[in-house]
This record gives sequence, C-alpha cells and structure tokens, in this order.
Amino acid sequence: MTILPNDCFNRAWRDQIHPADWVNPQSAKKYDLVVIGAGPAGLVTAAIAATLGAKVALIEKQGMGGDCLNVGCVPSKGVIAASRIWESVRRADTFGLIVPPGIKQEFSTVMARMRELRAQISHHDSAARFTQMGVDVFFGTGRFVRSGQIEIEGATLNFKKAAICTGARARAPFIPGLIEAGYKTNETIFELTKLPSKMAVIGAGPIGCEMAQAFARFGSEVTLFVKGDRLLPREDEDAAKIVEMQMKKDGVVFVFNTENTAVTTEGNRKLLHYEQDGVAKESVVDEILSGVGRAPNVEGLDLENAGVSYDNKRGVFVNSFLQTTNPSIYAAGDICSPFQFTHAADAMAAIVIQNALFPHPLGLGLASTDSLVIPWCTYTSPEIAHVGVYDSDPSAVDTFTCLLTDSDRAVLDGEEEGFVRVHLKKGTDQILGATVIATHAGEMIGEITLAMTAKLGLGTISKTIHPYPTQSETVRKVALQWRKSRFTEQKKKILTGWFSLTR
Repeated sequence: MTILPNDCFNRAWRDQIHPADWVNPQSAKKYDLVVIGAGPAGLVTAAIAATLGAKVALIEKQGMGGDCLNVGCVPSKGVIAASRIWESVRRADTFGLIVPPGIKQEFSTVMARMRELRAQISHHDSAARFTQMGVDVFFGTGRFVRSGQIEIEGATLNFKKAAICTGARARAPFIPGLIEAGYKTNETIFELTKLPSKMAVIGAGPIGCEMAQAFARFGSEVTLFVKGDRLLPREDEDAAKIVEMQMKKDGVVFVFNTENTAVTTEGNRKLLHYEQDGVAKESVVDEILSGVGRAPNVEGLDLENAGVSYDNKRGVFVNSFLQTTNPSIYAAGDICSPFQFTHAADAMAAIVIQNALFPHPLGLGLASTDSLVIPWCTYTSPEIAHVGVYDSDPSAVDTFTCLLTDSDRAVLDGEEEGFVRVHLKKGTDQILGATVIATHAGEMIGEITLAMTAKLGLGTISKTIHPYPTQSETVRKVALQWRKSRFTEQKKKILTGWFSLTR
C-alpha cells in the first residue's frame, strides 16, 4: 500500500489499516458470513455478526476503514475544522478582538495534524482489532467462483451468506487531457503538503463545495466550475444561496453554466479550457480537483458467477431487504444505495445482519430499508443538513421557516445567516422533512430526525423545553409557528367572547 507523504503519521495509519507484514489466516471450513469490503458497511456487518457468535470472514482490497476513514469523512473534517478556526481568527476584529499583525497559518502543519488524527482514529477500524473480535481478516481481491464460494489470494472461502460492501470511488469527468495533466479527487487531495496557489474545482456538490471553501480560506485562489446555474442542486435553493454568498466572502470565484472542454499543460501549470454561454475561455491553475460524483466498485468481483445482478452506474441491485438477485447474498452501503453516507451504511449493515443471519418463517420479522429515516449534512460554512422530503409539492405540505436572526444565540455568535425549515403533511403536525442551515446544522437535524423516526409531530417539539440561549431553540420556534397557525381568528373570537363574559 503506497502512502503519500511517507511520514510517521501515515506509517502509523497504514500499520492499522493494512499492515505490511500481514499474513492472511487459514480459511475456515465454512463461514456463516463472508463480507467483501471493509468500509463502514462491511466493518459494522462483520463486527455485529462476530459479536453474535457467527463465524465471519472479512475481505479488504486496500485498507480497512474504506473511504470514510481514509479519504473521506475523517480527513476532510480535519481540514475543514482547521479552515474554520483560521476564518475565526481572521474575523476576530468583529468581536472586538485585536489580532497582532503577522499571524499566519501553515498549511503543511494543518495537513500533518489531519494525518496524525486519522492515524489515531484508525485504531477503531484496524485489522488487529477485528481479528481480536474473532473475524478472519483477508487482504486481497476477492471474487465469486460460484454461489456460496469466494476465492481470495489462493484461498477458497465457503459461505452460507455473503455481504457485498465494496463501496464506491470518485468518478472522473471525461475531459480530454485531464488524465495526462493530472488531477486530484477526494482520494488524493489529502496527500498535499503544499497549498496550491491557484486551484480549479470541478463540480458543485458536497465534496466540491466543502473543499473549495476550505482551500480558499487557507489562501488558494479557488475557481469553482459549475455545470448548472446553482450550487448544491439537490438541496433547498434558499439554503444553497446562503452557502454561495458565504463562499464568495471567502474568496471562491464561481463560473456557472460551463462545459469543460480540455486540459492542457504549460510548464508546471494546468490550463483548464471551458465554454461559458458559447464563449471559449481558459483558466490557469496549479491543481484541479474533481468532485463530480461516484462510481460503484463492482469490477473484479465476478458477480455473474454468483447470479448477482448489477450495472456500472447503480451498482448491485437489491430489494428493500438488501437481498441481491441471489437470495443468499446481500449488499449494503455505497455499492447499492443512493444514500452514500457512512451513517446510512451503518444502518443498512444492521438490516443485513437481521435478515441474513436469523430465520424468518414466511418472511416475518424481516428488516427493511423502507423504514429508514436518513438525514445528511454538507459541511460547508454554514452547514446544510436535511432529512425527508422537500417542498416540491406545496399543495401537499405546509412549510414553516424560522430564520436564525430570531435566535439570540445565533446573533450573539455572529452566525445568524441561516434558518430551520420544516415541511408537514397538509393540515397536520406530521413531519415529512426539514432543512437546517446553520454553523452546526448537522448537530441540529438530529432532533427532527428522532421525531420523524418515533412518529412524533411538531406539536411534541413545541412542548419540549430547550435550554436558552442555544441555536437549537430555532427548531422549537418553528414548532411554535405551527402552533400559532392553529389559533385561527374564529378561535380568537370565541375566546374573546368568553373572557368578556367572565370579567
């Protein structure tokens, strides 16, 4: 396993996720469960199964932890946290704080801190830890020989059930010359030790926006190329607009409605050629980051041998019970789900365990993805968190919005750009969905997700006492808006009449 840079932190990280001296174990006669892929879905599936007493094998091609630990959630949030601290220092004067001249950030130290913390966290996903749990950990490329049998580095693993958890990888856009010129994805951007002076980011989804903002805050001249006319097209448009405004303040330059046509080189620099409104233009940069989407890792598994259907766009096909077209083989995580989040993979792993390892006469007791309420968060500043539906059909929903300017804590924190927006089933307090845009929106969406999961209405939140002053009070303020909307003029007239009679 190649690591860049080859420093003490990355060596410690590698020793956890793929030890150089690892020797695969002797395979058991038969496994209750073989899991392919040691990302979040695979790790949770293997850990729960082994804890329950099942004989489990876990196959990993590269490094334990998958994208989340190695090239996704963990390193990105480490970098983002540092960029937020630096931005707070730069605007300290707005709080009456005098920052001495000459204060600066050191990008190489930021990245070293990220690598150190990733190495520290990697113990939780380590090969040694899972071996101690009783899991047989195999490194190498596993392939299905037939239904019930997998080959891995010369060993044959026979199984009763299997779980495909191979995840997804960064998908590169087709731009002539891009590969030759070189580019970064989320899988390679965290190898940097020197801050690019000029950087192009292709794609305005979560990865593109998060990294564009972070690098701009560190001092890169960042240009974000957007195919359409807005950022984060899957999110609430009002929320995305607030993020766009903040990113502009941070120095990100947006180029909307573009088509990238080619990449050429000029010395050590890259020329990104593009068309905007039919006009040919170019941008000279040091680095190009692609954040245009994901592709499922289905190659090399020989799924056909096991009767598992898939394609190269959607990945492995599963039903709501996470069974593939081979009823003895399941799948979980990014390989089969449109919800490509670590926490979604975790939830799906629990469904695989319940359905694959326990008997279900007549299908009774099967767990289903239909019951999952999955929130998500984009970790820009401010963050956008969402759960459930949007207000795409106003005739079917009632929508209530409370601005953070109504939150005393948000005003005091200097973080009043944002809102909480909740969508209800028309005429009821049943929560169908919500968007929160706030500095810590990812922390705030949990209350609404819990209410949806437990089938608690907005009326219950309105009666829930929140500590003052907190930004989470804004969730209750939305609930109070709904309660106030129920107090009609007719009700007011009745009460007014009653009070006049009792005076």
